[in-house]
Amino acid sequence: MAYPPMLLVHICGGTVGLVSGTGAMVFRKGSPRHVLAGKIFVVSMLIMAVGAVFVAVAKNETNNISGGLFTFYLVLTAWLTARRRPGETSRFDWVAMLIPLILGALSWIGAIRLLRSGQTSLDGVPVGMFFFMGTVMLLAAAGDVRILVRGGISGTRRIARHLWRMCFGLFIAAGSFFMGPNNRPRRLLTTVGVGQHWPATLFSLGLYFVLTILPLALLIFWLVRVRFKDVYKRQPQNSSA
Repeated sequence: MAYPPMLLVHICGGTVGLVSGTGAMVFRKGSPRHVLAGKIFVVSMLIMAVGAVFVAVAKNETNNISGGLFTFYLVLTAWLTARRRPGETSRFDWVAMLIPLILGALSWIGAIRLLRSGQTSLDGVPVGMFFFMGTVMLLAAAGDVRILVRGGISGTRRIARHLWRMCFGLFIAAGSFFMGPNNRPRRLLTTVGVGQHWPATLFSLGLYFVLTILPLALLIFWLVRVRFKDVYKRQPQNSSA
């Protein structure tokens, strides 16, 4: 089966992103392997997101356009958060903030219209997912505004911002791949000639669901760990005061 060029770019970028993103979460934070996996993840996910937007525009798939743009925004801003010095911002942040603000508002408006029309889903996507994604987008925009008003971010909040945006970008990619239509993992592996040799249990919906929410579970784990680690470091100072 031949894929259009941009679709092939999207698939390759997403595949590398899923693998490298998993590695970045597993490797010790700050280690050379984590840094390398993170760089590969950023590049591959940005390529995947651009490919997703191009394919979605060609197919007139509004939901995928929104998902591609939001993923691009999340990964790029997460990378910038780690690259910049603590407390540093730029004019670009004001422009980037408009992406989740507009997408979040449109997601909520679309979900409300669906409910008013008596529908519970659009193109197979439940209306609850539109509210969920719209809320996350608006929260991301609110976080941007808070940072810009305060003149930057540092310390634990800086690490948390980097973590949740990277992990949520990986969650979007995992959901698109594993929970997309027509059993995408089986179809991709079959195309390259190995899918038919794997047991059917590896292509079950239950396993796909676990793999999809895994980035969110790891996101919660790392945010809690970072938070408690910071509290532990401050504890001796507080006790001696």
